[in-house]
Amino acid sequence: MGKILAIANQKGGVGKTTTSVNLAASLGVLEKKILLIDADPQANATSSLGIDVESVQKGTYQVLEHKSTVKEAILPTNSPNVDILPSHIDLVAIEIELVDKEQREYMLKKALEEVVDDYDFILIDCAPSLGLITLNSLVAANGVIIPIQCEYFALEGLGKLLNTIKGVQKIHNKELAIEGLLLTMYDSRLRLSNQVVDEVKKHFDNMVFKTIIQRNVRLSEAPSYGESIIKYDATSRGAENYINLANEILKKNNL
Repeated sequence: MGKILAIANQKGGVGKTTTSVNLAASLGVLEKKILLIDADPQANATSSLGIDVESVQKGTYQVLEHKSTVKEAILPTNSPNVDILPSHIDLVAIEIELVDKEQREYMLKKALEEVVDDYDFILIDCAPSLGLITLNSLVAANGVIIPIQCEYFALEGLGKLLNTIKGVQKIHNKELAIEGLLLTMYDSRLRLSNQVVDEVKKHFDNMVFKTIIQRNVRLSEAPSYGESIIKYDATSRGAENYINLANEILKKNNL
């Protein structure tokens, strides 16, 4: 049975999509079968893997609406062993449309039951909010990866996210665990970056991944070519960082 990991943080610009796409690609290269779910209306994960967002007929929106099964909506990507459940700007509407539905928090969990055995990992790229789509993602997941950028307001809002996770664990999903906190956008030349790393490690100790994602030009260029960092430049520091992260997660899960 595949492990479902949500990549979540309600702050924007912390590296959620970068991590979702490149972790998926890295695990794929390490011969694991991966499904990436784009649960963000901005659909950046979808376009980062070379899919034309405008041409998406079925995706996360249709699955949450029960107009399509996950199997019908999955697309192959240009990354080995990686499939995607794409997103589209339509997904914005789901927050309103699900509001009065029964068991609205469980829509994604139910939908994934038919494919969970087909993959080693299912990664969910969450939207930068704590709305209903993110809640669905947390209810469906076994674990959460929380990217934290090495910048001034890094820990701001983290308490709120951890409280949301606690609430989900208590009410909807006892299985949900924190897979790890991932430090991103690290620049070794900046004193601030090093202070944030020390601060996060001091507060959260063994919850923090050993791998730190460094600032890397190639990493920020890759999405504009519709490619993961592994495909775009496998020799770059960004690719090395994400392969290390993938190995760390495999080790953690005894794979």
